[in-house]
Amino acid sequence: MEDQQKLQQILSQLEAYKAQIELYQQQVDAVQASIAEVKVLESTLDDIAKKDTVETLVPIGAGSFIKAEIKNEDKVVMSLGSGVAVTKTFEEAKATAAQQKQDLQDTLDKLFKDLQQLTDIVAQLSPQAEALMQRMQAQGMAPMGF
Repeated sequence: MEDQQKLQQILSQLEAYKAQIELYQQQVDAVQASIAEVKVLESTLDDIAKKDTVETLVPIGAGSFIKAEIKNEDKVVMSLGSGVAVTKTFEEAKATAAQQKQDLQDTLDKLFKDLQQLTDIVAQLSPQAEALMQRMQAQGMAPMGF
């Protein structure tokens, strides 16, 4: 009976760790998407800064766009979040974007580190669960719930 309780405990732990891994993977995906957006911002700022005007598509809703011309006025309105925005020069905007990208990369690195730790724990627990199941089967005991 002791083996069966230990097996149930390990299986519960594995299930919890696997749920955490899935959550971390979703966070990794979101951070990677944010990094990609900041890279697009940096590229766009570079393109606009080099020209007097730039033609672009502006979203007008429901997946529709209209062609527009951006006049380089050396100002960028950047969102700070919570509906607050601030006007910055192109250079300030580029510096802000670079800092955002670095912060996101730091977050991504930490997520990968934590994800690796969780994966290592699962890799350690899985063989223990398998060994317990084999031992129980060899003793003629069927694990409950299987």
